[in-house]
Amino acid sequence: MVELLRTNDIVLISAVEALLSGAGVYCFVADQNMSVLEGSLGFLPRRIWVAEDQINQARRLLREAGLGDELREA
Repeated sequence: MVELLRTNDIVLISAVEALLSGAGVYCFVADQNMSVLEGSLGFLPRRIWVAEDQINQARRLLREAGLGDELREA
């Protein structure tokens, strides 16, 4: 798995999950349950991971959707 992006924006996470899932790209959102430990303050970013063999497709989908600035450096 490769980290695709990291953000505190839960709306962005939902949008990316929907975009990737709609294209058949499996993704995993890490640190989703950390809000319990942090007290729901939202200061710990959540990370979206994608299978290594689908990372290029995932990056392309995000760029085409205008979300290229959110991507982690390769």
